[in-house]
Formats: sequence, structure tokens, C-alpha cells
Amino acid sequence: MAIRSLRVYTEPELETVGCATLSYPETGVRVPLAEVLPLLADAVTSDRTWLRDFADEDITVSADLYDVLQAYRHFRRPGA
Repeated sequence: MAIRSLRVYTEPELETVGCATLSYPETGVRVPLAEVLPLLADAVTSDRTWLRDFADEDITVSADLYDVLQAYRHFRRPGA
């Protein structure tokens, strides 16, 4: 029987994205949607457990994106 070991992840002090170093204010971080979508899509496809931790979190989207999402929701319903 193989011995399994537990690895603990510790986050870096500062995260580097591209060539910019980010610090995280308590109010949130502004990130381009194009950077977040592929990660979220992969997490949903992979059924990552950590997504449930954030299921009740509020997010802020622009009014025009909200309108597009509402229209998409309406027209993707079965039988629409």
C-alpha cells in the first residue's frame, strides 16, 4: 500500500500577475473578466469543491454585462 502525504499550501506574500505585483485590499481586487472566466470555467467543469465556499458571495458586474446575462438566461431556457 502506498503511503500518502499531505501537502499544505501556503500563499506567497505578494502575487505576481504578468509583470504587475498585486496587493490585496480588504474590499476586493479588480480583475479583467477575461482572466477570471477560463479559471472559473475549468473549476466548474472539474467540479472543484472550493466553488461551493464562494457560492453565496456577491459579485459586482457592470450594468451592460448584467443585461446581457439576463437576456442569455431568458433565451437559453428549454422551450424558449
